Amino acid sequence: MEHVHLAVEEDDLYSGYNDYNPTFDSEELENDVGFQQAVRTSHGRRPPMTAKFPGTPIGPRSLATSFGARLHMASSMGRPMTGAVQDGSARPMTAVRAAGYTSALSRGSAFDPLGQSRGPAPALEAKNEDTPEEKIKILEKKVNDLIEESCMAQSMGALQVALEKAKEAGRKERALVRQREQSGSADHINLDLTYSVLLNLANQYTNNEMYPEALNSYQIIVKNKMFSNAGRLKVNMANIYFKQKNYPKAIKFYRMALDQITNAHKEMRIKIMQNIGVVFICMGQYTDAITSFEHIMSESPNIKTGFNLILCYYAIGDRERMKKAFQKLISVPLGIDDEDKYIPSNEDTSSNMVIEAIKNDKLHQMERDLKTLAEKYIMTAAKLIAPAIETLFATGFDWCVDMVKSSQYVELANDLEINKAITYLRQKDFNQVEAVETLKAFEKKDSRVKSAAATNLSFLYFLEKDYDQADRYADLAMNADRYNPAALINKGNTVFVKQEYEKAAEFYKEALRNDSSCTEGLYNLGLTYKRLNRLEEALDCFLKLHAILRNSSQVMYQLASLYELLENPEQAIEWLMQVISVTPTDAQALAKLGELHDGEGDKSQAFQYYYESFRYFPSNIDVIEWLGAYYIETQFCEKAIQYFERATLIQPTQVKWQLMVASCYRRSGNSQKALETYKEIHRKFPENVECLRFLVRLCTDMQLKEVQDYATKLKKVEKMKEIREQRIKSGREGSARSRREGRESSAGSADSGRSSSSTKGERLSAKMRSLPGSNEPYEASSPKELDASYVDPLGPQMDRPKTGVKKRVEDDDFADEELGDDLLPE
Repeated sequence: MEHVHLAVEEDDLYSGYNDYNPTFDSEELENDVGFQQAVRTSHGRRPPMTAKFPGTPIGPRSLATSFGARLHMASSMGRPMTGAVQDGSARPMTAVRAAGYTSALSRGSAFDPLGQSRGPAPALEAKNEDTPEEKIKILEKKVNDLIEESCMAQSMGALQVALEKAKEAGRKERALVRQREQSGSADHINLDLTYSVLLNLANQYTNNEMYPEALNSYQIIVKNKMFSNAGRLKVNMANIYFKQKNYPKAIKFYRMALDQITNAHKEMRIKIMQNIGVVFICMGQYTDAITSFEHIMSESPNIKTGFNLILCYYAIGDRERMKKAFQKLISVPLGIDDEDKYIPSNEDTSSNMVIEAIKNDKLHQMERDLKTLAEKYIMTAAKLIAPAIETLFATGFDWCVDMVKSSQYVELANDLEINKAITYLRQKDFNQVEAVETLKAFEKKDSRVKSAAATNLSFLYFLEKDYDQADRYADLAMNADRYNPAALINKGNTVFVKQEYEKAAEFYKEALRNDSSCTEGLYNLGLTYKRLNRLEEALDCFLKLHAILRNSSQVMYQLASLYELLENPEQAIEWLMQVISVTPTDAQALAKLGELHDGEGDKSQAFQYYYESFRYFPSNIDVIEWLGAYYIETQFCEKAIQYFERATLIQPTQVKWQLMVASCYRRSGNSQKALETYKEIHRKFPENVECLRFLVRLCTDMQLKEVQDYATKLKKVEKMKEIREQRIKSGREGSARSRREGRESSAGSADSGRSSSSTKGERLSAKMRSLPGSNEPYEASSPKELDASYVDPLGPQMDRPKTGVKKRVEDDDFADEELGDDLLPE
């Protein structure tokens, strides 16, 4: 403690600091060498200062005790020190300390770091919109808003609204330019805004197919030298000329655009050259198109260009170059990741979550679409060149399959082989052993290929009416892939032909559960309900199908048929009217309309539709008979003759049509022509009683000598007819007696002789029934049997509605299902 010095109250530890320091005398600054040197040097650097008093800090500092107010000393320039208090107001702190905080309270001020004591800020000064500059700014904003609204309307499909907005933006932009010129600021015209307005207007004209106006707008931009890179818009002008089929001008503008684009923009040059090649194809100049496509394939190969190149080689028939182009096509890199990357691993949970997130994102969808497109082009190219590159179709297809197997599209090889078999089927070559063998070879492949092959084999056997084999392969396809709707439909077909309609309906329903867009399954389900007489459910199926296939005449015809069965002819007529609006030449639909109108009692409308049906298909016996009867009923027998004569040509063994012709001649008063016709009928059918009766009557009326001969023949024929009828009657009685005797003999009391006699009687009666009467040889076959031997020429037409369930099930549905949907690309 002896070294501790205790301060006495009278001692002032900071005495001497209030004494005047001559260093701070501002009047002597001009004579201060150090100050003048600091002024002349950069950054105001001054020589170090020394303390005037020994043992004290450097001069210009504020001194204070821990509790007292600070004492400030003036700087050498006479300004207050940092943090000094003058006139009761605190000076803002510097960055040395946090703003608003001091170690001691300032005199006359409270703690207010946000300056709230000063009250609210004064209101902003209102802009004066009357000035020219403000008006120009407002107008520019309106133009930009209109351009944006135009683009948004176009993206939503409102093309007319987009065009109107673009026109309005053009008008306001011109007003803006005039206003700038009037205000004397023409040098500050916004060229970018003018360019945007003109380009948007040209695009909207193009979208609305107003091509001359669009070309004018593009010309304004291209000819203005102040717009940089405007030459690229010649590509748009060339596109317009292409749409107008002005191919020479399109080529010219594409080449002009190509000249103005530097090699730095390689991708854009490639696209323009691709367009040039397509235009050459449209012009038929395949050699020039090949030149463009070959250059692209050497610089930057892509799938579309490779496919177009194959088409050009196919057009000129160059086999070797077709092969080379196909090899180039399958070697084009797609630049997409392998699908294995999206398969989750069991170990890493975080990586599995990432894979799950990106598995169905936009990028993966784009990759899938690109791969699907590439496979489509390769399949189409293979089917196109296979018959052309080799003498035999099968040899060419085998070469394509071998090439695909050695490429990155190995999985397409199986599809190509299936398509080879399907091509045989499309050529109606059902007995081709190769087609069947090719499909059978896939029974041991993986499930997807196996299911596709078995499905088509089932369809093939179904067409050949080998329903057991069709059922076997349908089961095989279902076992390989239970979710294959085509296999389920084929299984339903095989059950349908066995008349097990409930089971068939279940298979069709399962196909629809697996693929709700399977229209064949929905159609067949409706037909099945129709067979089961569940008409309301069938109607529901076809109404749903009509919502999907709006212009299908087959669906509309089935709806009309169902409404007719539901005894609603008005709705049936309405649906048939829709049928003929889609297929106006469908004779069957027109005849059905005539039948419905006839049932409603509207003969004039019925005649109109029957006549139209006859005009498109003049071989329908029912239509011919109705038209002939209509003319007879309306007392125009002369017009009925042509229809009955046509019926005679169609069914020459039916005597009734020839009798109707003769009757029309007789009713119209042409007795001589009627007599000649009856004589001709008698020559062909000498035992026809009705013809002989009319001959006797006509000869009597005309007082001809042949009347006696015809009367004698008539009596003889009538007598033979009576004898025949008696024989038939006795034969029937004998057969009935023999049946009774047969029953008695089966009880144990039959006589062998009587049994033999009865058997003989049965054979005789059966023979008598099978023989035609001597006076009516033309009635041995009913019209129904004769009609069945005539094939309806409209049957194979695809646009004809199918009225029969069995015909639809056997012929059309499944051919469309398998060949159109499952195996062939679009």
